[in-house]
Amino acid sequence: MFSQLPVRILRHERPSWKIPVTFVLAKRWKSVITTRTYDGAITLLNTLQTPHSILQARREAGIRIDSSDNDKLRVCLQKIGYTQSDLQKLNIIHISGTKGKGTTSSYVSSLLTHHSPPLKIGLFTSPHLLSVRERIRLNGLPLPAPLFTTYFFHIWDTLPSHLRPGYFRFLTLLSYHVFLSENVDAAVYEVGMGGEYDGTNIVERPAVSGVSSLGIDHVFTLGNTIEEIAWHKGGIFKAGVPAFSVPQPAGAMRVLEERAAERKVASFEVVDVDRRLDSVKVTPDAPFQRQNASLALALTDTVLLILDPSYTPSKTMLTPSLRAGIENMVFRGRFERIERAGVTWYLDGAHTKESICVAVGWFGGAVRNSKATRILVFNQQGDREAVELLEALYTNTQNERNLEFDHVIFCPTKTRSVQSAKKDFINNAHDATAITALTLQKQFVSKWREMAGEKPVIKVLANVDEAFEYIDTLAGTSEGEVQVFVTGSIHLVGTALSVLEGVDAL
Repeated sequence: MFSQLPVRILRHERPSWKIPVTFVLAKRWKSVITTRTYDGAITLLNTLQTPHSILQARREAGIRIDSSDNDKLRVCLQKIGYTQSDLQKLNIIHISGTKGKGTTSSYVSSLLTHHSPPLKIGLFTSPHLLSVRERIRLNGLPLPAPLFTTYFFHIWDTLPSHLRPGYFRFLTLLSYHVFLSENVDAAVYEVGMGGEYDGTNIVERPAVSGVSSLGIDHVFTLGNTIEEIAWHKGGIFKAGVPAFSVPQPAGAMRVLEERAAERKVASFEVVDVDRRLDSVKVTPDAPFQRQNASLALALTDTVLLILDPSYTPSKTMLTPSLRAGIENMVFRGRFERIERAGVTWYLDGAHTKESICVAVGWFGGAVRNSKATRILVFNQQGDREAVELLEALYTNTQNERNLEFDHVIFCPTKTRSVQSAKKDFINNAHDATAITALTLQKQFVSKWREMAGEKPVIKVLANVDEAFEYIDTLAGTSEGEVQVFVTGSIHLVGTALSVLEGVDAL
């Protein structure tokens, strides 16, 4: 009987008793009712998101993250019972960058997971496609919901409410708890944003650090120049720890070298395309992906020298297990091709000008010699940056010979039914009023007409379900192949995959 009683947790108080089933979290004027299930954990986690109005106010006031945010996170780490010595046991591979950091992280995880003898590997990435538990992986697989739930509530209960950090930093703490509890041999950490002040950067001594290709992104937080951005990305370098980078623009490389010297790293090496990949299948088979795989191999070699005393890196070829790690790496929602009922779907999340250039090049190369009906589905909720991304998308289609779209669809990243939508998809950082009013999507229409003229049929639709129903109608009346390019927001790609596949996690 007592197990059914609600517990009311106010914003700055904790109950003096523990009842294992139901909680009521009072937040301002409304309560969030949840249970100790995975769904209940995500409901509570979402209360740690910063609302759009507050983010906007901070931006207008010029307030940016700084070292104090990680100082608070270190206090939280101690509160949940861990020290820097504990984190050092994780043999962390720490990866920052603008383009390719997620891919590189997934390659390292796959390489280490495939290594023989077997290893247990953690992987922490962001954002997620369908499920929050995709961000915390064991041997490449999303953390099972029961485990996520158990570990989540341990952290939630241990931290006083006034100390709980924001959404991303809470998940970072949770990942440390999971990986230490699960006794992983190594853990791969993809930086969320920047590096210097990123929540993953509280670790004082990772096993190795790496920087993927740099470009311009998150300019409000990181700066307007490649040099300013490189300063943040190089902030993950640590004293006595080896550091690697792919080739960078001259200004960025100069800053990374300065940061490496300032931090007194053990060594700093620029990684060119690894000759051991010459006969290895890399998907997509493009220079940028071989560069990502090469950085991953350099990081993996470094960690395996720590984990496996018998390991000796070859300069000419990969072991069968490492080759399998490259060829079998799966990174959903990036350069993904799905064939279904007469429609070929090409999905790639791309949120910077550089990444949209790569995405368009990949799609253009795949469809160049076909005469199919081509459909673009695009969204990015980012005000001015979103319109600039759309401009970059169109400009790059013009650089791809004969790449034109017959239909262009702009829709917000949501499904039709709010009630049935997964709580994992909730993102309070976006302006809900603007999403409902399709404000940004209408701007996209004006911009596309300005650039492309009257040729394509343009639709603004209220959600991804309506967009896909429209595509189904087109496919049903088309005499030939239909090709759909879904790009822009990674959340759009995730929602698209949820509609296409109907799975809980990827």
